[in-house]
Amino acid sequence: MSRDVDVAVIGGGLLGLATARALLRARPDLSVTVLEKEAHWGAHQSGHNSNVIHSGLYYAPGSLKARLARAGGEEMIRYCEQHEVPVKRTGKLVVATSTSQLPGLDALAERGRANGVTVQRLSRAEFAEREPHVAGVAALSVADTAMTDFAQVCRALAAELTALGAQLRTRSPALSFTATADRTVIHTPGEELRARTLVNCAGLHSDKIATAAGDRPTVRIMPFRGEYAEIRPGRRGLVNNPVYPVPDPELPFLGVHITPMLDGSVHVGPNAVPALARQGYRWRDVDPRMVAELLRDPALRGLTRRFWRHGVTEISRSLIWPLFVRDVRRLVPEIESKDMRRHGSGVRAQAVTADGRLVDDFVISRTPRAVHVLNAPSPAATSSLRIGSRIAADVFEQLGHEDSARTVREESAAA
Repeated sequence: MSRDVDVAVIGGGLLGLATARALLRARPDLSVTVLEKEAHWGAHQSGHNSNVIHSGLYYAPGSLKARLARAGGEEMIRYCEQHEVPVKRTGKLVVATSTSQLPGLDALAERGRANGVTVQRLSRAEFAEREPHVAGVAALSVADTAMTDFAQVCRALAAELTALGAQLRTRSPALSFTATADRTVIHTPGEELRARTLVNCAGLHSDKIATAAGDRPTVRIMPFRGEYAEIRPGRRGLVNNPVYPVPDPELPFLGVHITPMLDGSVHVGPNAVPALARQGYRWRDVDPRMVAELLRDPALRGLTRRFWRHGVTEISRSLIWPLFVRDVRRLVPEIESKDMRRHGSGVRAQAVTADGRLVDDFVISRTPRAVHVLNAPSPAATSSLRIGSRIAADVFEQLGHEDSARTVREESAAA
């Protein structure tokens, strides 16, 4: 069966669903179909993360991340409140565990203030009043931080899209593409979609989808697994609100942090180790074809040259439990190995340049008939509604709806 649509969105995570929502809220007459290869929405990155609504503290002023995170976080909080998704403003601490980290802590505070984040520097005595079991020499209190459940956000978006008239298709992978004079034909197991515009929000597979659709992405995806532990119930009181370390400025990862969840559990992590499959949630999940591609890719060699020491540290911490515990004890010295247990993982789609540089900012590229989201790391979940509006404006321009593009951009800027 073949069907014409205005827009086909590939990927039923937060970004794909948020983009479809922004399109239909602006133009209810559009025909929009969302394709998701899994059986439910938000099956991968959107449903396997720390569930933190970030403040915009970490991001370089002027970057796309910085511009979208602060306003995007407030928009996400409002969305959760309006759609009965659990959300709580918790704030968080970023803790320097040694004097050598104080310059990094101060630089982080300066960056946060430049991005409009409410940041307060705390002495050891001051932050001990909030987190008496946390060790360190100083901390930043970041009020503009909240917790939610992004898997529930995905379900709320899907329900809203159904009411808006979107066609939602789970278990519908995009198998191949054919270009015609004015459309892109997407072949799925159940039907062919003839789309005027394609939106690629395929996350871990975004570079492959872009290539299969006939484009040449400037980056490639390398999957990194983030592994979590959980603090056992009797020791959850060691931390009251999210506690983060001072991050390594060379890496686009935030470091192992301790996060009380809305259900009462307390998660520790994630680390960042290379995954051996795009959905490599465990060490035994290996895709031989992907591994062979990586070994032939000069990007991996460049990445290895730059970060081999970091890689050895992360892999060791993954495989040797006492090393993971040691790192957690830097923040909470009272915690012991028996107080934690392993608790699942997520896989991050990390874009890498051809010479092996980790891409820190969002990467969204346009071609005449497609918009490709090629890098959407944290805070993409936080900013997903705002990013969806940005993508929708691009799509409207491709469809010739300049007024709708302008309206979406103005409303997003004013929100």
